[in-house]
Amino acid sequence: MHDRRVPEARLAALAAHLKAHRLDVELNGRGLLVRDPGTSAESGLITCRRRTDDGGDLWFFTADGEPLAPADRVTDAVVGVKARLAQGAAR
Repeated sequence: MHDRRVPEARLAALAAHLKAHRLDVELNGRGLLVRDPGTSAESGLITCRRRTDDGGDLWFFTADGEPLAPADRVTDAVVGVKARLAQGAAR
C-alpha cells in the first residue's frame, strides 16, 4: 500500500481521478501533465510538495508555482485543474 503522505502517491491519486473525468494524464518523475482530449488544452506540470506556510502539509502546485489545493483534497484539485484547462481552451 502506498503511503498517502508521499508526494508521488498523492499525484498518482490525482491522476486516477482526472483519468476518471476522461482527461489524458501523463505521470512522470517530475510531476503530472494533464490534457483535455476534446480541446487539446494542457494543464502545465502539476507537482506535489510541502507547503511551508501551511505547516509543511503536502499541496498540489501549478506549473507557475501557485498552490492549487491541499494534497488530501483531491476533488478540489480536480476542479482547479479542470478550470485551468477551460481557461487554456478559451485562449
